[in-house]
Amino acid sequence: MSDDPGPVLLGRARELGLLDGLLAEVRQGHSSVLVVRGEAGVGKTALLNHVVTQAADLQVSHLAGAESEAELAFAGLHQVCAPHLGGLDRLPAPQRAALTTAFGLEPGSPPDRFLVGLAALTLLADAAAKNPLVCVVDDVQWLDSASVQTLSIVARRLRADPIAMVFAVREGEETSALTVLGRLPELVLTGLDDRDSRTLLASAMPGPMDERVRERILAEARGNPLALLELPHAASPAELGGGYGLVGDARALSGRIERSFADQLAALPAATRLLLLIAAADPVGEATLLWRAAETLGVGVDAASPAENAELVTIGRRVRFRHPLVRSAVYGSASVADRRRVHAALAGAMDPRIDGEHRAWHRGQAAAGPDETIAAELEATAERARARGGVAAASAFLADATELTPDPAVRARRALAAAQAKLAAGAPDAALALVAVAQSAPPEPVRQARIDLVRSQIAFAMHRGRDAPALLLAAAEHLRDLDPPLARETYLEALMAAVFAGRLVWAEDSGPAGMARAARSAPPAPRRPRAVDLLLDGLVLRFTEGYAAAAPALMEAVRQFLRDSDAGVAGLRWYGLVGRIALDLWDQQSWDDLAARQVQILREQGVLTLLPVALAYRAGVCVHAGRFDEAAALLEESDAISQATGAPPPLYIEPVLAAYRGEEERTLQLVRTSLHSATVRGEGRVIPIVQYAAAVLHNSLGQYREALAATDWAVEHDDIGMYGYGLLERVEAAARCGETGIATEAMEELVARADATGTEMALGVAARSRALLAKGDEADGLYRSAVEHLRRSKVGVLQARAQLLYGEWLRSERRRDDAVVQLRQARAVFRRVRADGFAERARRELVAAGEAVGVPTVALADRLTGQETYIAQLAAEGQTNQEIAAQLFLSPRTVEWHLGKIFAKLEITSRRGLRAALAGSGDDRVPG
Repeated sequence: MSDDPGPVLLGRARELGLLDGLLAEVRQGHSSVLVVRGEAGVGKTALLNHVVTQAADLQVSHLAGAESEAELAFAGLHQVCAPHLGGLDRLPAPQRAALTTAFGLEPGSPPDRFLVGLAALTLLADAAAKNPLVCVVDDVQWLDSASVQTLSIVARRLRADPIAMVFAVREGEETSALTVLGRLPELVLTGLDDRDSRTLLASAMPGPMDERVRERILAEARGNPLALLELPHAASPAELGGGYGLVGDARALSGRIERSFADQLAALPAATRLLLLIAAADPVGEATLLWRAAETLGVGVDAASPAENAELVTIGRRVRFRHPLVRSAVYGSASVADRRRVHAALAGAMDPRIDGEHRAWHRGQAAAGPDETIAAELEATAERARARGGVAAASAFLADATELTPDPAVRARRALAAAQAKLAAGAPDAALALVAVAQSAPPEPVRQARIDLVRSQIAFAMHRGRDAPALLLAAAEHLRDLDPPLARETYLEALMAAVFAGRLVWAEDSGPAGMARAARSAPPAPRRPRAVDLLLDGLVLRFTEGYAAAAPALMEAVRQFLRDSDAGVAGLRWYGLVGRIALDLWDQQSWDDLAARQVQILREQGVLTLLPVALAYRAGVCVHAGRFDEAAALLEESDAISQATGAPPPLYIEPVLAAYRGEEERTLQLVRTSLHSATVRGEGRVIPIVQYAAAVLHNSLGQYREALAATDWAVEHDDIGMYGYGLLERVEAAARCGETGIATEAMEELVARADATGTEMALGVAARSRALLAKGDEADGLYRSAVEHLRRSKVGVLQARAQLLYGEWLRSERRRDDAVVQLRQARAVFRRVRADGFAERARRELVAAGEAVGVPTVALADRLTGQETYIAQLAAEGQTNQEIAAQLFLSPRTVEWHLGKIFAKLEITSRRGLRAALAGSGDDRVPG
């Protein structure tokens, strides 16, 4: 087969120019990414082959997904990285271990999915430093999900490395690939225009053709190049010449093209067809494996010639089909018996010590019926895949094991395990189908209770909480006498689902209070209660007896959960709930610890579907601690992973950060967007968070009436976590606009909660709120107490806000010098973290106090973006490029590129000047 892509690229001058420009960019040392998408046969593969041909002077990693490919974790990524594995020794030890474990080269604990991606990025960047690298990935829709996600993340983190990544994905397939690759630069291929279509058809069939046949083919092909080349071959000479026998065909265009290829296959010798079937059944495309399997079936090397002469396949070191539809035609036209023979031959040709997962999959495909031996092997393979971080791969193996299990009870057990794995892999519909398989087994009470539990967990994942509380409650009650410990966990899940849905539950009984009342009938906790037992009992108290009654029990539950976390036995699904409880208790340190640990664990386990929410949650901790640049970096990472996984991005912390930065228009737009999204998805817990953001914004700008209105919605429902923060903003807004009654009511409730917990932060916010309504020496003492408690809480922004309020009060008391001290200290914090709204409010107060403070000039450090500021801070702390790269999921070269831009903006020449440059601030320019 010629390397020339041939007439398929007729009329693609613009697209070819774009791809040639991409190669020119990478030759000049720049990175570039492009996703080519379109229907089957429209020319994606031809364009990618053109890239490979034109990149002969560069390094090229070229692979294509295969429709028959099993969900083998990181199989596609392995093929991209395989030519460069000689550079493994140059990777940092954690990255090297993650990559070798993911590829099955060495045993190890489940690798951090993000660390695998970082290792791949570092490995490819290292290879590209010698000669620019072009990664060409065709038929992405058929790659394993772990590889697609990881390659997508790598593509999004390219900045300054001479690497080009070109993906092709088929539209119309049931795949998440288009979603995962969303928002990357793309090229959408459509059909050729009429003139080019006629020219291409004439080149394919230069002989006589009846005009009716020509017009029919042009109409049906709709400009699809491969259809124009192949559909004429499906007609007989009589049909082409005279139009006889024309019959409409309603099949999809890709199906008709595939049928044309199948007709060509039928003319080949039987041995050649069998050889092609071996190649089509193996997703990896290794020629050595092909010939070993062929030998066991009595197929010789000469069988390849007819297929190569027909330009259907090329067999060198690797096997490449002319087009993916050729592979589909080969596999689809083969008999079931021949497919099984071929899979058995491939399994027999593999070394189980090296290719255990591939071998097990082929053995499963070769099975003619239920086979416990093979089913058990697939189940064991699923555990090995899970250990390598392949949740999706584990779910696929378990599903295959279920299908091959002869015993109904064992099949039901495996089906439930497969359903839970499918749910964890982000495939709730497939999980429901497996639950139905489990349901078909003979009735058994414990199994039925577990089926109800898994079904309710799927509902929670699919519908975001609206109907999940009631389903989980039913499952808990079913388990009550059958499995008391699991019943208690399920009652807690029902409560968690109700908290998640918040005010958006469909029925009052499904809300947190209703779930808590029902959970009173849960089995008693064991003599030595677990953290989940303490959490359940504490939440039941919280929603039946009130905040003060529950606070001691919930504080002990949080402490026990942290002890379990230290011991490595804390359940992953509870971190978010426990974090919200810590937030509700004003326990800043526990909130910080839980958020950090949740991110760490999710990264280690590769649970990318949940990681964006955890990163956003961690960003919220950073906002209140005054680490805005770190919060922005976490939100950027969260967004990148959401794009890579196709999960909806968590939007609720971004408006809080924007509010503290005083970005009025952006904050209000984010609030509107988040409220709509939360309502559609049933995430009632989001509503008070974004309303809190609106209140913070308006209070920072002195718009107290608007801030008070925002807190009306924030406090009408007792949301765990944010209710107290709504009270805090409400007291300030009401006090400032003269609504003393509203302010007093909110303050008293806030103080009662603070007294129940007694944490430094609780005492600080309570003292601040009381001070706003006090007078004279009492107010002075309360403000001083608030500042000191919040200082010990390590919540820099909230401490500065207390100092701002104190300074405003001191000025109103005509204590100018004391006021200036507090206002200057508060303003310094606001300017350092870039809380511009509060900084401007402090500046106005200083001017009103008679201070000569003008509009600040722009500091050199203010020229940096959020990510540049964070990189500069890490570099100033002494971290190396490699350490910074690992933390921010960038390549070391990209960090070096960022530092070059940072040095130029700060007008310095090396790292030695970073600390002083970052410490400096713009001078206040006073008019006149």
